[in-house]
Amino acid sequence: MNTPLRLHYAPDNASLCVRLALEMLQAPYEAVLVDRSKGEHASAAYLAMNPNGLIPTLETPDGALFETAAILLWLSEREGKLFPAPGTPQRGAGLKWLFWLANELHAAERVLFYSERLISADHVGELDRSVHLQIRSHLHLLDNAAPDWLGEETILGCYLAPLLRWPVIYGNNPGWLSLADYPNLLAFARRFEATEASRRSAEAEGLGAKPFSEPQYPNPPEGSPL
Repeated sequence: MNTPLRLHYAPDNASLCVRLALEMLQAPYEAVLVDRSKGEHASAAYLAMNPNGLIPTLETPDGALFETAAILLWLSEREGKLFPAPGTPQRGAGLKWLFWLANELHAAERVLFYSERLISADHVGELDRSVHLQIRSHLHLLDNAAPDWLGEETILGCYLAPLLRWPVIYGNNPGWLSLADYPNLLAFARRFEATEASRRSAEAEGLGAKPFSEPQYPNPPEGSPL
């Protein structure tokens, strides 16, 4: 790849999934901080690339891309790595789990992290309890299914690892979830964080030595996760 990509990121945001894939692919890229504490994700310049005002955005020779799953799939197909190729028997299974991660687990976690923006303050606790049940159900499903499809060096792994991290430390009730209840997912988290891609990404964003198996609140060298 001759043209460097530009990843617009905030530490410990969904851009982490993309950073992990870029590091795993050893693709040249520039990380461009979007400082959420200064509202840069809502600036005119950022909205011109990503009208949703969400993170991440990846600038590419094909234009600016947004939506985490779409970026991951684009990267894998451009490099021909980290995901089953079109026409292979494994392609269908890969696609269904990629979109499941985006539409089910990630979507549920967004409700948890931003529940106070979605419902009146009097009902936030009720919504949180409901989402806790939903996320636990999703993780139990994954814990049973994971041995059939999940590996460390795939875009599915790059997507899932942060999704295992975030609900443990963010939301209105950090600490409500323990990965020890999901042994297959915990084993995956330990394998994944031992990869060089994970180590480089964790160092860049201040995630600590065990960012996925024993998540701690980040200490990023720049920017803010919230």
